[in-house]
Amino acid sequence: MSILQMLYYPDQRLRKIARSVSIISHDTKKIISDMFETMYFQQGIGLAATQVDIHQKIIVIDLNNNIQKRLVFINPCIIKKIGTITHIIEGCLSIPKIRASVPRSQNIIVQSLDENGNNFEMEATDLLSVCIQHEIDHLLGKLFIDYLSPFKIQRIHKKINKWSTVYKNHIKLSH
Repeated sequence: MSILQMLYYPDQRLRKIARSVSIISHDTKKIISDMFETMYFQQGIGLAATQVDIHQKIIVIDLNNNIQKRLVFINPCIIKKIGTITHIIEGCLSIPKIRASVPRSQNIIVQSLDENGNNFEMEATDLLSVCIQHEIDHLLGKLFIDYLSPFKIQRIHKKINKWSTVYKNHIKLSH
């Protein structure tokens, strides 16, 4: 297993639309394994292949850091949104230190393939529902900040620019 290189906003590769996986091969299973390792290393609960510059429709999720409850979604598709819209504070491994309230369906039904190529449907609620929607957005080239107002996005850009400057200055000073 390997830790994969993350993409960080505003990298335009995060906007690339992922392609469907046609064959689940040994390479696909290695990608999944590496994605889990990367997600755990980054201390996340979900990761889309797009975030590690692999533009295939693959998502891994583990809400509780429990290997027995790891979830893999290949070519996931939300087939139904159920119930109310909830606003949960979200973060993203590709946009570190930024969190915002995003409207999401509280319950969804998702159809997908698992890591063995078996088709399944699952009803997801609450945090799992939000996480799946967030990760599917990545596969579509969409980020959680796209749901925010222009004013909030402008504030986020200022924070990111400030952190980038601090980071670049830190690198210069350490050499």
